[in-house]
Amino acid sequence: MMMRSCGGGGGSKTASKSHSQAEKRRRDRINAQLATLRKLIPMSHKMDKAALLSSAVDHVKELKIKVAETRELLADIPADTDEVVVVHGSDDQQQTGSPPPPIAGRNILRASVCCEDRPELFAEINSALRELRLTTLHAEVSCLGGRVKGVFLLLCPEGEEGICVNTAKQSLKVALSKVVMPCSTNSYRIKSKRQRFFLPPTHYYYQ
Repeated sequence: MMMRSCGGGGGSKTASKSHSQAEKRRRDRINAQLATLRKLIPMSHKMDKAALLSSAVDHVKELKIKVAETRELLADIPADTDEVVVVHGSDDQQQTGSPPPPIAGRNILRASVCCEDRPELFAEINSALRELRLTTLHAEVSCLGGRVKGVFLLLCPEGEEGICVNTAKQSLKVALSKVVMPCSTNSYRIKSKRQRFFLPPTHYYYQ
């Protein structure tokens, strides 16, 4: 005698209904995300899904470019803290303002200073560079509300390359620190942070 099972159809209907509900939730999530994209992408209310996704990709690329440009501008703004940074020019990968000209050889130093502006500042910096017999290959200066940032690409004097660069690096940092952070620096703190924020930066390039 053959026995037939009963009730199998109910389980199949339940599984089908569960799958249908899951698919509906997936479509709802996608539609919600597309609706969010339409709010973010200009003039997208009449776009189909493919055009909307393509526009979203292009919009993200444009935002990345704007972020890179903003970072480059911020790199030129003098900080509120006094500092001196000296590195080997060939090891420094950071871009500050316009890129320096390509230089052959490795006996190059890149010096960055940030401090309060004052009339004799660059005369003292030039004097320090002359005393160390360093040649200025490229210089960039940014001023903002009483603060100044200078970046200098310097050539060390001829000699044994490794010894020359290492010795000049230490000597340069000491010499610039004396110029940038003298005991009388506090007498030049005239501008407030609010003034620094609203005054536009000024750039000078020397080459």
